[in-house]
Amino acid sequence: MKNQPALDTHSIQSTMLLPLWGRAAASEKNPDILYDRQAIEIIKNCDYDFDSIAKVFGEFSGICYVVRARQIDDAIRAYMQTHPRAVIVNIGAGLDTTFSRVDNGLIRWYNLDLPDAIAYRQSFIPDSERSQSIAKSFFDTTWFEDVHFTPEEGIMFVAGGVFYYFREEELREVVAAMARRFPGGELYFDAESKQAVDKSNRMVQKTGNQRAPMYFYVNDAAALNRWAPEISVVSCLDYFAGIPRSRQWSWRSRLMARASAWMGLMKFIHLRFSHGR
Repeated sequence: MKNQPALDTHSIQSTMLLPLWGRAAASEKNPDILYDRQAIEIIKNCDYDFDSIAKVFGEFSGICYVVRARQIDDAIRAYMQTHPRAVIVNIGAGLDTTFSRVDNGLIRWYNLDLPDAIAYRQSFIPDSERSQSIAKSFFDTTWFEDVHFTPEEGIMFVAGGVFYYFREEELREVVAAMARRFPGGELYFDAESKQAVDKSNRMVQKTGNQRAPMYFYVNDAAALNRWAPEISVVSCLDYFAGIPRSRQWSWRSRLMARASAWMGLMKFIHLRFSHGR
């Protein structure tokens, strides 16, 4: 393992430690949802005190992180059923470990993130022949040229816990450009309502990180159809759809999972890029 480069703990990049903690902590208690062996190993070797994260976020947040990983895994596996040689682009990859769980031996994978985040990632998860890093901002669309794909093989973009940190107008511009550049592609990401984003902001600030505010929220997924003529909403599902509820969860966690569906607090959105209308 390489020496770990410094990571600014008051930055958007540092938020990669939150889902890492969540997947490691919650997957050990909820292996029927997902077991993230690689995240558990990284936690053991990471020079960071995760106690403050655990105290602020608690059980339900950990469950949310492991559920997010499971839903993204399932979406990718479903796509691979018809596109076994697909290209997968993991936007804002951070310390994500999805490739280790879904790799079918044929897909090609790209991890896109800022240069310091990629450097930190590679100290734990080095690139391999079919899993490559792109050290660029999502908004620096020269990364389009680094992604090699054919429409026949297919391409899917995933973004777990990423889009919250950007403004809608910024996202709309880049996603519309993606739709034009990667016709036939698909995008799968999680989003929260305005109410949930406000609460998430308060929780992140409690960890001492004051420089990673969240902006983007989705109250009505149908509005995303207006981002560009080439973009259409395939589905918008409740965050916990299809996820087994454990009796070991506290009553508070079970109640909050139900509230997500009742109030539309958290969801997964699936977009498809057409060949034009």
